[in-house]
Amino acid sequence: MLRSMYSGVSGMRGFQTKLDVIGNNIANVNTVGFKAGRVMFKDILSQTVAGVTAPVEGETGGVNAKQIGLGVTISAIDTVHTPGSAMTTNVPTDLRIDGDGFFGVKVNEDQETPFLTRAGDFKLDANRQLVNSDGLFVVDAEGGIITLDEAVTSFSISSNGNIIAVNADGTTEPTDIFIGVAVVTNPGGLEKIGGNLYRVTPNATAGGEFEMGAANDVEAGSGAIVPGQLEMSNVDLTSEFTEMIVAQRGFQANSRIITTSDEVLQEVVNLKR
Repeated sequence: MLRSMYSGVSGMRGFQTKLDVIGNNIANVNTVGFKAGRVMFKDILSQTVAGVTAPVEGETGGVNAKQIGLGVTISAIDTVHTPGSAMTTNVPTDLRIDGDGFFGVKVNEDQETPFLTRAGDFKLDANRQLVNSDGLFVVDAEGGIITLDEAVTSFSISSNGNIIAVNADGTTEPTDIFIGVAVVTNPGGLEKIGGNLYRVTPNATAGGEFEMGAANDVEAGSGAIVPGQLEMSNVDLTSEFTEMIVAQRGFQANSRIITTSDEVLQEVVNLKR
């Protein structure tokens, strides 16, 4: 069989995966805190028909190797952690991180390592606990669950995550509660688990461990918290549709390689009549 046929098959598989990633990006164009993905390719090990010949001064010249490529494969599917655009909602519990940090959320109080998220659409439940849309508990700077006292009738949140209580007479009083923000060394190493959540892996932080801290930490680079705003998806539709055209044409070109290879094989078969 012809090498070109298998190269064409590998190209079609690669561009199909690229289209899958592009389709997911476009589907999440309005998802709060979503980070787009991208597909990177690399060539497969080439078949060496003839090796390299070293030159001998004054006698023979060097000859380059003759190699035939065997197709393409996927080298990586990255998550692009560039900031998304800000959407102003004026809801006090809608939070956006103006930096590289992540909010922490827990399924229950016993969960040791919180999940991370950039989606700050939070709210207070009936027990005055700060939770996300799926009912997961928002974590404070100490790693605990955030619960507001019943005496706090209303509140605001400062840029460092401090919850400031508003008393009945209109005066304000800072509480000892700070919304936690975590910073990971390699955000691309986080594992997506759905629901706008990430799980920390050993490639995201050393040993897969991290600590929650306060927001607006200049040294840690956690970024300031902006209340009343949400971070939207960082998907660029112009770029995605352009990449879709490239992937579609690449798929078509590789399918044409298979068709041409099949025609060559048909000519070989027709030699015997």
